[in-house]
Order: sequence, then structure tokens, then C-alpha cells
Amino acid sequence: MDRTHEIMQHADEFGVARQAMVDAQLRRRGIRDESVLAAMNKVRREEFVPLDFRSRAYEDAPLPIGEGQTISQPYIVAAMTAALRLRGGERVLEVGAGCGYQAAILGCLAREVFTIEYRPELATGTAARLARLEYVNVHVHCGDGTMGLAELAPFDAILVAAGAPAIPEPLLKQLAEGGTMVAPVGDADSQELQLVQRRNGEIRVTTLEGCRFVPLVGRYGWKESSSR
Repeated sequence: MDRTHEIMQHADEFGVARQAMVDAQLRRRGIRDESVLAAMNKVRREEFVPLDFRSRAYEDAPLPIGEGQTISQPYIVAAMTAALRLRGGERVLEVGAGCGYQAAILGCLAREVFTIEYRPELATGTAARLARLEYVNVHVHCGDGTMGLAELAPFDAILVAAGAPAIPEPLLKQLAEGGTMVAPVGDADSQELQLVQRRNGEIRVTTLEGCRFVPLVGRYGWKESSSR
């Protein structure tokens, strides 16, 4: 009974922290999409960070998840998701699965999510975590995310969760007509979020805001040595 009470108490504590994150970190910074805010309030971020960082799960900062990778700051997750303007029927590609948190958010908002992780250990752990948490519409692949998933294309939306030197050409080809992509583009230390839209066969690019991500590794990204 004591153990049950302890679990419930911790759950309540995280629930309060989650709501505070939505109010203080997201709404106050201009995130207005109520479906995105609801997803951020639903997905238990504490499940996606290592145990040593669980108490910091809702901090306004990225956190390490191992393999030299991070879980993104809550605001940037929400901002990138909101930029896609998902309405529920989309097939989404995510490049850079990491711990699976961004994929889980996308899974709350889209029909189907395919996420690619370059590092096998992370991919295996993330697939198990998402299955345990019952995100049945999120599918984890291991491989070079800069190549996308041509066999499953086209995608209505693409989210790149690592910093690229340029938008990978294969991802542009896999973006459906009317589709939207958001990706951080720049050097290995700092990037700008770019919103890419395919409209009437043409590609339109808009710069949103500055950001900083771990480097995107792969054929159309950075070499492995540049990511360390």
C-alpha cells in the first residue's frame, strides 16, 4: 500500500511539472496550437530520459540520453511540431529518433509515424520503450536518416531532429505534394529552423528561428567524426 501511494505521489508530481511546462515554457512563448499543447501535456517526458535525469525531465533545457545524444528542450519539440500543422490524417517521417519523445508527440497528432535512428543501441531501446508505452502507430527504423525511407514515401510531413549542413536531397524527394518539412540547418554548433513546403511542385523555404541540435550524421549530413 505504501509503495502504491509512493507511485501515485510521483505521478502527481510529474503531472504538475508537465502542466507547468505547458503553461510557462510553451504558452508564454507563443505556442498556440491546442492539439500540440494537449500532446505535450499527455506524453510523459519522464519516461524518455535516463533514470538519473528523471527529476529534471521538465526543465527548460535539453538533457543527455546517452550515445552523445540529447532529448530536445520541450519548447523546441513543441515549436517544430506546431510548424507541421498536423491535423490527424498524416503519414510522418522523423529523422533522428533519439529516445523517442518527439516521435511519441507526433504519434499523438498524426495517423502514422516512421522514425529513423542512426545508432543501433538507441534504435533498439527506443523501439522497446515506444512499444511498452503503447505508441502503436510509431514505427522505429535503424539506418541513415538522411536517406529517408524511399520505400514508404511520400510523406505528408517530415521532421528532422538533428542539425544538417543542408536539407538532405532524398528527404525533399520524399516530401508529398502539399507536404511540410521542418529541419535545423547550419553548421555543427548552431542552426536555424527551416520550414520547407512543397506547393504546386515547387519548394518554398522559410526561416523560423535559431536553434542548436546535435549534428545529423549520414551520407547527406555530417561525417561520424564531426558529430563528436
